[in-house]
Amino acid sequence: MGLIPDWIRTEVYHALSVHFPIAFLLLGTLLKLVAMVTNKQFLTTSGSLLLYVGTITAWIAIYTGDLADGKVSRSVCDPTVLKSHENMAFYLTYIFTAASFLDIAILSEKINRFRRIGRTIVVILMLIGSVLLTYMGDLGASLVYQQAAGVSVPSEDCKEFE
Repeated sequence: MGLIPDWIRTEVYHALSVHFPIAFLLLGTLLKLVAMVTNKQFLTTSGSLLLYVGTITAWIAIYTGDLADGKVSRSVCDPTVLKSHENMAFYLTYIFTAASFLDIAILSEKINRFRRIGRTIVVILMLIGSVLLTYMGDLGASLVYQQAAGVSVPSEDCKEFE
């Protein structure tokens, strides 16, 4: 037995971390969209906070996905789904990262006159990212539920549980 106990399976970390960015980024997008219509500063601030935390947790999910990749790629029936899932994760995370940096830049007084167009671009980026996030989540669900990625599949008679 090495430094890390056998019961710690790194492919499980992805499943534990991936749901945070999904929730944060989708809710942040919704709040930013509603804030554009209602012009409520509280919703804008809340949406920004969810965008920043969601972007950070998306990068964590990508890292843990890389940890799981070695184990999962050997067990899936169609590795192209896994590759599409990974590519989509990078695309949407880059988009949300760009939205985060633009959202932070809007706070600067130097670009104050571009604030309205900047906020619109942030919301558009977040909407595009959310569509990609939904598709990427569908690919992830396909990997888990149709191809048993990262899941221990018991034998037909379940003898290992006796």
